[in-house]
Amino acid sequence: MTKNEAVTADPEQILTRIDSLHIKGFRSLADFEIRGLDPAVVLIGANGSGKSNLIRFFEMLSWMLRAGRLGEFVERHGGADDQLFGGLKETPSIEADIRLRARQGRNDYKFRLTQAHPDRFFFAEEAFRFSKRGLPEPDWTYLDSGHREAAIVEAARSADGAAVDRETARVIVDRLRSCAVYQFHDTSDSSAFKLKWDIDGNSRQLRTHGGNLAAILFRLEHEEPRRYEFICDQIGRVLPNFDRFAIDERHGKAFLRWRARGQEKTFGAHLASDGSLRFFALVTLLNLPSEMLPHVLLLDEPELGLHPAAVALVGGMIKSLAADRQVIVATQSPLLVDTFDLREIITLSLRDGRTEPRKLNPDEYREWLDDFTTGELWQKNLLGGQP
Repeated sequence: MTKNEAVTADPEQILTRIDSLHIKGFRSLADFEIRGLDPAVVLIGANGSGKSNLIRFFEMLSWMLRAGRLGEFVERHGGADDQLFGGLKETPSIEADIRLRARQGRNDYKFRLTQAHPDRFFFAEEAFRFSKRGLPEPDWTYLDSGHREAAIVEAARSADGAAVDRETARVIVDRLRSCAVYQFHDTSDSSAFKLKWDIDGNSRQLRTHGGNLAAILFRLEHEEPRRYEFICDQIGRVLPNFDRFAIDERHGKAFLRWRARGQEKTFGAHLASDGSLRFFALVTLLNLPSEMLPHVLLLDEPELGLHPAAVALVGGMIKSLAADRQVIVATQSPLLVDTFDLREIITLSLRDGRTEPRKLNPDEYREWLDDFTTGELWQKNLLGGQP
């Protein structure tokens, strides 16, 4: 089986993944709950239905747990009032309850953020627990309240308390801080794709904007040449003029360049189309080795600017990657939806300003699937998620 072939992931292959999510009070997610998430999750819905708000919630989790930067995230996104459903007058706090499925049971994490003067949050509640499969649910381990940043980060490092609590906190922090939102939309003249990047320190993981792509490719070319060749071959399947990358490395800095078939001349990122740059980044991301990937990848409209053949190829790669990592995709593309099973699709709709999710039941669409693809069912408004 080649790396790009679509597969159906065995949930047990992923040791720990997000299984359910209950969010209250975050932007349009007034009372939002989804259960039984698969390794591959596809979010569809009309513009403004809340797909981006769910993506931003995961981004907030990463900021909150990676480096204690909840306060910075809130400031960058307009302050606490802008994060609350209907503002402070309607919603006093944000609540979240996240369940991580593990092979031996599950890890649960919950918190409540309350608005404080002048326009920030503090933790009014924060707790976690591990429930072993087949046994009654244990009590929650509650952390102190009143703190501005997530206390579970310190609980994961502390030598105090029970070892099982420390290990549970460590697993939760490790998985949720590693939620990475990838959006390769900026291909302007000032885009990070078109800058030179230091190789040292910029070749461990692809940045969420994709700008350090040259440094990543330079590392793969020298440390994993077979993987590098595979990436070039897959890009060439959609871009027939593309031969291979020709990364310009000088004095420890990498600059993105590529070579056309049958030509010696190389071309810089500034001469590549917007869709080509995004495709370069997507194919590279979806074929990175496990140690260079986060535990949960979130892709925000990856189809933007891509040729239909590229969209289909990317969809197959997402399915393949979902055997090893959890991938959550927000999309507007019926072609990308075609790649996935109905059980992997969640439709979002907006009612009275509230985002309402619906997980599809394949049994309800058996008679339709003989004649239509999943993307066609969506276009015909049989799945919901339409204006």
